[in-house]
Amino acid sequence: MASTPAPAPPADNPIVFFDVAIGGQPIGRMKFELFADKCPRTAENFRQFCTGEHRREDLPIGYKNATFHRIIKEFMVQGGDFLKGDGTGRTSIYGETFEDENFELKHDAAGLLSMANSGPHSNGCQFFITCSPSPFLDGKHVVFGKLIDGLLTLRKIENVQVGPNKRPKLPVTITECGEF
Repeated sequence: MASTPAPAPPADNPIVFFDVAIGGQPIGRMKFELFADKCPRTAENFRQFCTGEHRREDLPIGYKNATFHRIIKEFMVQGGDFLKGDGTGRTSIYGETFEDENFELKHDAAGLLSMANSGPHSNGCQFFITCSPSPFLDGKHVVFGKLIDGLLTLRKIENVQVGPNKRPKLPVTITECGEF
């Protein structure tokens, strides 16, 4: 029996990608649908950091060459701190932080793209990708996208050995990113 193809994303929902390397070796690509129809401001913030459209002092800033700085197997991988690389840097296209847009979507599957934060209304550039359902995050972190291709790449990241503070022992780097 033939499988039914996945439904196409709404026409206005952007598709973005990360090419990822572990220890300098390419491991694959992850493609994400951003839920601009549900979280337009959050999706746009992420999209512009993927494309390099957002600029500071005439230089593009964003996820290219940023790392995943925290990996917790069977929970999530966190990245996006292109300012400090350790989880303490934050900025957004709207200023240092921006408000939680909504909590309509739940952390009910692997491969969901969600904003990392340090409390209510403290969204910036950091994000995480769920590796399993994480309902305890509902109402605290904004889900704004999902992995549509590249689950094996996510699993490779998830299985990198970590040291103190769940920091990967090998650099896990976004070597290229953009929008389709």
